[in-house]
Amino acid sequence: MKTKWDYTKLAEAYLKRPDYAQEAIDQMLQIAGVKKGDKVCDVGAGAAHLTVKLAEYGLNVFAVEPNDNMRSNGIRKTKDFPNVQWFEGVGEHTGMETGKFDMVTFGSSFNVCDRQEALKESRRLLKQGGWFACMWNHRDLNDLLQKQIEDILKTSIKGYNYGTRREDQTDIINRSGLFGKVVYVEGAVVHRISAEDFIEGWRSHGTVQRQAEDKFEEIIEKIKFLIQSRDEDHITVPYTTRIWMAQCK
Repeated sequence: MKTKWDYTKLAEAYLKRPDYAQEAIDQMLQIAGVKKGDKVCDVGAGAAHLTVKLAEYGLNVFAVEPNDNMRSNGIRKTKDFPNVQWFEGVGEHTGMETGKFDMVTFGSSFNVCDRQEALKESRRLLKQGGWFACMWNHRDLNDLLQKQIEDILKTSIKGYNYGTRREDQTDIINRSGLFGKVVYVEGAVVHRISAEDFIEGWRSHGTVQRQAEDKFEEIIEKIKFLIQSRDEDHITVPYTTRIWMAQCK
């Protein structure tokens, strides 16, 4: 089962991406009122960045991921968690049981779905009173290094944009008519990563790859030159984890 966005070649690079801010995850789970043993369907679970956070909390996680390579990485990353199971599926058609889950989450995956269809599917999966949540990690574009990288992207890609992943998701959720008041949660996380892994991590940016097309490798080389010119073994990258969540009606 595949999506129109193929992440096969990006799967290894995804392992270099940052975790979500713990304070944001803690707030989300507190608001949702989930407890150890509750069932969560993590959709588009990828390399298990969110899946691990949910599993550490003691939740029973049903991780759904369409891409074979990404799912394989996720399975390896969660091999020590008996409360995690993996399945093939997409956001619009997870293949999971109706009314089974206390929460449905999308970690950096809601934007690659037909969002209205994914919201309908989430509502189908949820128990009465269950919660939907979608989230992304956004780089702090006020950071000097990130500004320099943005300059590379904008000069290399005509009309470069962030797609729907940086949009406020409130109106999209409200438009479905399936959920109550949208709650917004955020938290800061600083990702310290080796310079080499930071460069490799850029290969996981599907939004950039799709817009860059045949210029993608050229852009990666420019980012590589910028990082190497700093002559630093490690890079510190500030992120904000942004979460939109709502309880089903």
